[in-house]
Amino acid sequence: MDCRLLSFNRSCGLAFEFAATKRIEYRLSSYSPRRFLHCTTKCSMKSYKLSDLSRTEVDSLKARPRIDFSSIFNVVQPIVDDIRSRGDAAVKEYTRRFDKVELDSIVENVNDLPDPVLDPVVQEAFDVAYNNIYAFHAAQKPVEKIVENMEGVRCKRVARSISSVGLYVPGGTAVLPSTALMLSVPAQIAGCKTIILATPPAQDGTICKEVLYCAKKAGVTHILKAGGAQAISAMAWGTESCPKVEKIYGPGNQYVTAAKMILQNSEALISIDMPAGPSEVLVIADKHAKPAHIAADLLSQVTALFQNSSY
Repeated sequence: MDCRLLSFNRSCGLAFEFAATKRIEYRLSSYSPRRFLHCTTKCSMKSYKLSDLSRTEVDSLKARPRIDFSSIFNVVQPIVDDIRSRGDAAVKEYTRRFDKVELDSIVENVNDLPDPVLDPVVQEAFDVAYNNIYAFHAAQKPVEKIVENMEGVRCKRVARSISSVGLYVPGGTAVLPSTALMLSVPAQIAGCKTIILATPPAQDGTICKEVLYCAKKAGVTHILKAGGAQAISAMAWGTESCPKVEKIYGPGNQYVTAAKMILQNSEALISIDMPAGPSEVLVIADKHAKPAHIAADLLSQVTALFQNSSY
């Protein structure tokens, strides 16, 4: 569990630093018996004692963050419409405006990209994660069962994969190769023919090598080098270089969520997994729990989205 503290910054390096008011230092050890990963991490949290708090203070701490989507829809709708009408050119323009990246092409065929070279420790961690995720989802595949409910009448339920899916992997505050695995492995198992992974590009226009490694391993066919509402719109409408998808999966900020909500009710005729929003995690621990494990679970939640809460 200690390895959950590993995160990737936009330059695809390992980041181990967390800012706070009170600092707790501890050693990070790998999950492997070889114990090949050691680093010092600084983290902290603000603590409250329940018996010292008034009812008003408790209610304030428990208050869930709310997003005013009415104003966000007004920002996202023009982007959705612009991508529909101008395609690749609009995606490049918004990528230049929001990510400060100039792109020659917005879509890469995964088979045409060279295999990325990773640190052996990082690569082994991804391989272990892939195997675990694959085993879990492979066990969920429906087993075909034929029922003869009356003489001469046989009924069965047939499950077929969605032909084309879009997977959104955020890359604003941190790059999330774990999300790439958790989204693409089920699509690989299901047998989706076209799997498009959208993620913001690095400053030089390349794809984070950790995300690329996970994409290749999990059968992704195309990578869309774009983020935000423009990426969701490109996958929903289809552009000159980006194939249109039938369903879009994956988390994102409020603009990504707004784009998914708009497009599922549009002429794009796509479906979405759900409108992901701020979420919470509650960790109940006693004096016997390891502080590093508690911190890992809390940080894994709050670092994903600034509106998220950990208790």
